[in-house]
Amino acid sequence: MAQAPASGAPAPAPATAPAQAPPATGQEEPYDRALWKELGQAGLLGLVLPAWLGGEGLGVMDAAVLLSEVGRRAAPVPALATLAMGVLPVVRWAERDIQQALLTGVASGDVVLTAAVREPSEPMPQVPATMARVRGGSGTVTGVKVGVPYCAAASSILVPASLSSGGTGLVVVDPAADGVTVQRTPSSADGPEYTLRLQDTPITGILGAADGRAVTDLYQLTLAGASSLADGALAAALDLTTAHVGSREQFGRPLAAFQAVAQQIADVYIVSRTLHLAALSACWRLDTGRDAGGDLDVAAYWLAERGPGALRTCHHLHGGTGMDVRYPLHRYSALIKDLVRLVGGTDYRLDRLGARVSG
Repeated sequence: MAQAPASGAPAPAPATAPAQAPPATGQEEPYDRALWKELGQAGLLGLVLPAWLGGEGLGVMDAAVLLSEVGRRAAPVPALATLAMGVLPVVRWAERDIQQALLTGVASGDVVLTAAVREPSEPMPQVPATMARVRGGSGTVTGVKVGVPYCAAASSILVPASLSSGGTGLVVVDPAADGVTVQRTPSSADGPEYTLRLQDTPITGILGAADGRAVTDLYQLTLAGASSLADGALAAALDLTTAHVGSREQFGRPLAAFQAVAQQIADVYIVSRTLHLAALSACWRLDTGRDAGGDLDVAAYWLAERGPGALRTCHHLHGGTGMDVRYPLHRYSALIKDLVRLVGGTDYRLDRLGARVSG
């Protein structure tokens, strides 16, 4: 992440400044551990854990609210990876003994989970190139995954894989196991992402059956979590920009009084509200056991197609202030860019949406 210049006047503070998150901490300290621990102490990391593990036993909607608030502060914590891509799939698909092995320590912030959903050939493949050879409750897995968030900090990684015996399944690996290689790759927000290479890596657990439903659910939970996180980030950027154009004057009038400015901020509002409604509907459908595929495709496409442009408009309306790294707006832009890559980008999401409509 770019550093602020050593000299010069500080950027003006927004009229209503959001809570300031610590800056991304780089490769040596991949996330804000103190903040993550505070979330655990507040009971927030246990919201979706089962009651028998000391959690609240809540679901997708409740995780979405938490992720939206994390997005509003662009906080450098592994909430999306651990909760949406880790805890929820484990709770929904794993046997109780696997749940206990994987989820103990999550509530306190001592354990981070993640999932490797993307491959070099396709962002979320229904038939992964990664291959698992399963014998009973164990086996090995071989393949390459890219853009795996918080991979090096995780205690376990969920890996969608094709099964040598037929079908697709969701297997669990330990990043410290033999045959695992992780390589840090760049990200816009400087959040830790890795390329994960597996070569005959031992499998420590299997979630669900070989019918692919656990893999599909993992992909859908990832889209729901990413959309919720983006919902919060875009809403915060909109609030920041609205406060700026309402208080900054030009020719003796607030910027918001000019028609061109009002039209542009209205466009950002439409993008923000549409993403919020699509994400909310998708999470509700997931939470209640309904088919959420259509709403998730809409939310992910809207995020990929409209999210970056809305943030560019926010930067434009801020003028030079929006380009200063000492001002919080850049954190939201960087987060949105990373989320767009996670969901597969505009073309991929449009293809998925088109296939659903035409199919």
